[in-house]
This record gives sequence, structure tokens and C-alpha cells, in this order.
Amino acid sequence: MKTVFTCIFILTIKIPVYAGSITTQSIPDSIKAKIDTLFARYEYNNSPGCAVGIVMGDSLVYAKGYGMANLEYGIPITPETIFHMASVSKQFTAYCLVLLANQGKLKLEDDVRKYLLWFPNMQSRITIRNILNHTSGIRDQWQLLAIAGTRLEDLITQEHIIKLLNEQRTLNFKPGERYSYSNSGYTMAAEIIGTVTRHTLRQYSDSVIFKPLGMHNTFFLDDYQEIIRNRSYSYSRVDSNNFINIILNYANVGATSLYSNVMDMSKWIMNFFDPRAGNQSDIELLTRRSKMNDSTELNYGLGIELEPYKGWRQFSHSGADAGYRSNISVFPDLKMGFIVLSNVADSDPTDKTHAIADMFINDASMKNPSLNEPLDSSRAILKDTLSIREFLGQYMSEEGLPISLKLNDKKLYYQLFNETKLLVNDTNNTFSIYDSPDIRFILGMQQADTTIDILSSNTFNHLTKYSLNRKLDNKFLKLYTGSYYSQELDTRYNIVLKDNKLWLTHSKYNKTRLFLINDDQLINDFWWMRNLKVLRNNKGMITGFEVNCGRINHLQFLKMNADGSAPEKKFKHKQKALL
Repeated sequence: MKTVFTCIFILTIKIPVYAGSITTQSIPDSIKAKIDTLFARYEYNNSPGCAVGIVMGDSLVYAKGYGMANLEYGIPITPETIFHMASVSKQFTAYCLVLLANQGKLKLEDDVRKYLLWFPNMQSRITIRNILNHTSGIRDQWQLLAIAGTRLEDLITQEHIIKLLNEQRTLNFKPGERYSYSNSGYTMAAEIIGTVTRHTLRQYSDSVIFKPLGMHNTFFLDDYQEIIRNRSYSYSRVDSNNFINIILNYANVGATSLYSNVMDMSKWIMNFFDPRAGNQSDIELLTRRSKMNDSTELNYGLGIELEPYKGWRQFSHSGADAGYRSNISVFPDLKMGFIVLSNVADSDPTDKTHAIADMFINDASMKNPSLNEPLDSSRAILKDTLSIREFLGQYMSEEGLPISLKLNDKKLYYQLFNETKLLVNDTNNTFSIYDSPDIRFILGMQQADTTIDILSSNTFNHLTKYSLNRKLDNKFLKLYTGSYYSQELDTRYNIVLKDNKLWLTHSKYNKTRLFLINDDQLINDFWWMRNLKVLRNNKGMITGFEVNCGRINHLQFLKMNADGSAPEKKFKHKQKALL
């Protein structure tokens, strides 16, 4: 299919070629005013805020700070303010491995255990490419740490994560069979770089990326005690006028911990157009779509998201740690890039980079209706709302995917966590997402259960409707009580019965209520393990539970003996691909 491109509508002045220059005269005053309006809320009430950058061709044509880098001392954000970049870090870790691969020092198809002797044998071959495109099946480090009792504001070192991964004995799925975002893979990638180069990720990335590009204020922070001049601090909003500190004590690199500013990130964006660190072959490898075992293509390269925007190719990634938020979006065919870095948790830089991009980029997709037909929300109005009411409510899959169906103004919506989207009725009880028509919801009945099957090009999820109002007596509930231990995490949770309710407790956390949505599935409010599958022996007795939630699957906790000793039997994990 041929894509029809449109023109950029503002570049009427030749931009001076000077690395790191800011030539705001090339941006019309009307556009500047719109950008100021977009970030106006950060200019009042002593608010944390954002730094913004716009790259066109070989220049940073606009850069400005909004709000405060430090509330305690009233220090404003400028384009030179340094931010923690969170997951934007991943593309730099991946690029280091790309450079090593093109130099013949490793192969992306190499087994990670060739370089990481400490990583356990999972009975499956996991390649470097798998860890870079999130198809490895390795459980996510942040969620594992949380389950183990480590709070994300605690000091978390590289060694801490390596020790945790060394104890894992099971994958979420067979490598290459699905995509599941895993920060663990990028911590491992940093360690592979260390093994091959005999230098830390900080040292190697500085020598092959940051110094060649003149990014003098960019580095991987591997010492949480280091003083960083011009660093912004991390905040979360309490209300319109008040904020709190959100502590970040990371001493781990690879998945996160890159520090940079708008000035330096503009030079990285220019490297996509005119490579000076690496070459065009390296950029192409970094931004090539990954494939799963069945050849299904992903909208992800190596640490880079490849979701088109308005009909144009887009290389982008966002990041979120503590109160820091970041996004860079690069449009290689237009030689344009947009940067929004923030130190307040509710800032949504991805939305803002696109809002700025909309001021400069026409929608190429509208020139070819077959690419993206204009959407008509009136199609979502239901003629018969009575028949749909039995499907309204809460649903959960065995893997812990929670969805709610809601009816509002004769339109059906689904909610997943904090995201609500409109559904359009296609045929009978089949619906599709209004702005993602390739994802279908099939509503149905299976025996006594009300169900939803969610299908897309490469995923399938089966969810069952549940109610939290089951009436259960103490004798039945007591069967679930006891102490449950995970050998892989060396941690214990208790299920206790109090006031005819089940509670999940841990030594590091406040208790949370457990709800039985069926006899073998419990849910709770701990984000790190909200969905638990009950394990039973051949006599039907409860012997443990496994965590199936988010980026963790098949993590088993076995019920401890009455005398407090750990069970002798070790459950075998049945490896399967979760779709």
C-alpha cells in the first residue's frame, strides 16, 4: 500500500546549522502562544512542570521550560534542567548492543546465558533480541521487587535486581510467543554490555554515543549518592496548589536511570536523521519492527516504539519513574522531533508531544481513506440497550486482566484500569473499539458464566463476569487461611480470616481485603499481585496459590506446614504461552 505524504506547513525560514542552537525565530508567534497555553498550568502556584524542545532538521528550533525544577528553593525549569528519563533510557541501552553487534562483538541471536553465567537455565533459549523487544518471557523486576516487599522508593541497586533474577525458575511464557514489557531484560542488557566491553554501561554509552554527539549532560546514573548539578526534583500533585516529594533512590541501569536535558536529547534526535554515533545501518537495526515466533510483527523495535502517528512513521518512547515523566517522538521522514520532560507525575508528556506535533504536522492518513477511515461515533449508539444490560459489570481473566463494561447515554464503554474507551456494535454481540477497530469484544454465555472474548491480530483473552457479593460462611473461608511462601522471592504472605472476611498480609505492607470471585480465584488491591489462582492437590485441598497479574505469571506461593516449616514438595510450573 502506498502512503501519500503531505507537507509541513511552517518552515519558511532557513534554520542556521549550529549544534545545540535555539532558533526560535523560525517558530511563528502564534505557535509559541499555543505551546505556552498547553503548559500554562505549570506557570502558576509554584508548580513543578516541564521542559519542551522541538527539533527540525539539524537544529533545535524551540526550547523552553515551564514551572519549577525545585519547589523548596524556587528554582525554575530551563532547557538545561536535567531530568531522570526513566524508560526513554532503553533505546540507549539497546543502541549500545546494536553497535556491538554491527562490530561483530556479539550477535543479537546469542543466548543471554553465553554472557550472563549467573542467569538460571529456564529450559528455553532466550536471545539478546528477545530481551530487547520484550518477548523474553522474563518476569518484570519492579513487580517482583514489590511482591518481595521492596518498595519502589527504597534503595534498589543493580546487585539487588541481579540477585532477584538469579533466583527465578520460571518464565511467563515461552520466549518469542508473546510480547510482555519487561524491565528485567534491560538490566540484563546492561550486564551483557559490561561482560563484552569490560566497561560499565555508563562508561561505554558515554564513549560511543554521548561524547560523539556532544551530549555532555547525559549519563547513566549508577550511584544514587552522586550530586547532579541542575537536576530537577520529583513531585506528585495533591491538588491544584499542593505537591509532595516522590523519592527515587535507583542505583540500577539499563532499563532506566538515564539523566539528560532537552539540549542533549535534541542531538540524539538529530542522530536519527544524520547518524554521527553509529551509522544508518545501526539506526535501521534499532528501529526495525520485531517479530514473534509466528512472524507476527510488533510495533516495537529495540527499545523503540514504532506506532505510526497521523500516517507518518514515528520512533518514540515514554518513561515514568517516581514523579518523573518523559517522552520523545521522532518523525524520521519529516526530520522532526518533539521532546517533553517533566518532574510531576500527572503531566502526560506523550499527550503533550503529540499536541505540539499537531501544530506542525498535517494528517497524511486522511489522504488515503483505506489507511484510516474517518470515525463516526454515532455508530456507537445502541438501538437496543435492554439486551446489553446483562453484560454490564466487572470481568477478570485467569491471567488477571480486569475489565468493566459500562453503559452511558446509549453507548457501551469498557474500562481497563484508568482508561475508558468507546465500543461500537458490529454484529449481534460483537463489538470493536471505536478508535482501534481491529480489536474485537465478543460477549457471550458459557454454561452459567457471562463472558467476554477479546481478540486482536495476535492476542486472545477470555474473561468471566464476577460479583463481589458472594455469601460465604467462615467454615468455607477458613480453608484459604494460612502462610504462603515463595522460594523464588524468599518472602511470605498470610491469608487471615477476620470478621467473616479474608485478608492478605505481609510484613512490609498494610493488609488488603481478599475477594473470592470463584472458588479458585482471589483478587485484592495490591497492584503487584491483585489476581491469585488457587492451587490444589488431587484431593482438592488447597496447597498454595500463584500470582497471575500484569507482567508476572505462574509465580507460586506454597502453603506452609502447620509448624511453620516450608513445604517439601516443589510444584512444577507448566510452561505455556499466555495469549
